[in-house]
Amino acid sequence: MTDERVAVITGAAQGIGRRTAEVLAAEGYRLAVFDRQPVPGFDGLSFVGDVSDEADVAQFVAEVEARFGRTDVLVNNAGIASIAPAEDTGAAQWRRVLDVNLTGPFLLCQAFGRRMLVRGTGSIVNIASVAGLMGVADRVAYNASKHGLIGLTRTLAVEWGGRGVRVNAVCPGWVKTEMDGESQASGAYGDRDITDHVPMARFAQPDDIAQAVAFLADPSRSAFVNGAALSVDGGWAADGSWQSLRLESRGR
Repeated sequence: MTDERVAVITGAAQGIGRRTAEVLAAEGYRLAVFDRQPVPGFDGLSFVGDVSDEADVAQFVAEVEARFGRTDVLVNNAGIASIAPAEDTGAAQWRRVLDVNLTGPFLLCQAFGRRMLVRGTGSIVNIASVAGLMGVADRVAYNASKHGLIGLTRTLAVEWGGRGVRVNAVCPGWVKTEMDGESQASGAYGDRDITDHVPMARFAQPDDIAQAVAFLADPSRSAFVNGAALSVDGGWAADGSWQSLRLESRGR
């Protein structure tokens, strides 16, 4: 066991999860990571499993408890995309997306939250999306899962905030990660579809999201932030302009 701060991060093998692990490690956290593939190149507990599988989650929690004896921060980052019109989205794909993106975070919040409540302290950060704040065409399962994740976040914040456990969500816009590469390779969209919409005219980088997570994780910086859905999207969700006005405003 250790008195050092411990952070649990899911989906840490690449992208946002990987960068979040690096940032929190640099801030002095001991790490326990959970992914469907091994997470090489860092010092900590690494577990390979499926976040939507109750047995895998239970085993992971037991290993974290045995190794560290505490968890200060839980970052629910693991997630999968699904791009298809609603009328073409099969029930199996719908269930799989909700299992990974919503049921998995619930299982981890419940398991680690119980332990945080006993200690009377902790921070949970759920990685949602701007797709949890508005509709994005051809992403019915993904949108529903992220809307649900924000609802889960707010409910747990209400139930647990007064008992010392803060629960917040980060809502990234489009981020340059492996997931983005796979989506673009399918022909779903191109870079300009994103950069032309974002007021800051660029994609997010994984570090943009990781720094927001680090802020919400740290009670010295965010002690009274609870139940928030923090957009880290370069202004995507704020921009109600039509396209010509949006682009014209940049040249003024």
